[in-house]
Amino acid sequence: MDKVVATALEAVADVPDGATLAVGGFGLSGVPNVLIQALYERGVAGLGVVSNNCGAMESGLAVLLAAGRIARVTGSYIGANKEFARQYLAGELEVEMIPQGTLAERLRAGGAGIPAFYTPAGVGTQVADGGLPWRYDGSGGVALASPPKEVREFDGTEYVLEHGIRTDFALVRAAKGDRHGNLVFNKSARNFNPLAAMAGRVTIAEVEELVEPGGLDPDAVHVPGIFVQRVIALAPEQANAKLIEKRTVSASATTGTVSG
Repeated sequence: MDKVVATALEAVADVPDGATLAVGGFGLSGVPNVLIQALYERGVAGLGVVSNNCGAMESGLAVLLAAGRIARVTGSYIGANKEFARQYLAGELEVEMIPQGTLAERLRAGGAGIPAFYTPAGVGTQVADGGLPWRYDGSGGVALASPPKEVREFDGTEYVLEHGIRTDFALVRAAKGDRHGNLVFNKSARNFNPLAAMAGRVTIAEVEELVEPGGLDPDAVHVPGIFVQRVIALAPEQANAKLIEKRTVSASATTGTVSG
């Protein structure tokens, strides 16, 4: 089955207002920027986003966030995104913060058809006991708090019950993909992308290099095509447009020059 779609706008044409999205990426690595930009151009709003973070440096999900298109975020890291923090504290954004490993496993479990699982992460904290502020009232008070979760003991250790995550759509970025939707990710871009791809009921992948069926070593495939419904091939300039979040330099010990 050829799953290639001509344009990003066509690929996200049926994403409605209020849809839930699992979005790959970690910081600026492996972020499906082209698909996110297509959603922005379509004007889709009221989105519920599941992602490690919500964009940085005015790229990625930060584009949708700044435009007021995101209603809820399920994630692990706010980081240096000041607009994220502002909207959250002002009561404009609902935020469910989850331990990073738990978020990863909730996405994987959802994609694998596992409804829930037990983990020790969060036991004895508000993650399990409830009371984490999901939404503020804009005046410093909590308008909506997280509910308590089931805690159960196994072999003398307490574990908290966490539910798998399934979303309406998933947006991911891969280094390579074929027309059947098989995907390969490169180094640190293989972060939340495979997990997001599994969790989406409709998964859309932007790929930096599109190859014909048989062009990928089966042993190198990170996400099989059964999880992917649509593929778009990026133009070279889109594939090469990669930002650096924090550039560091050091003085050369031999020449005294600066290298990056």
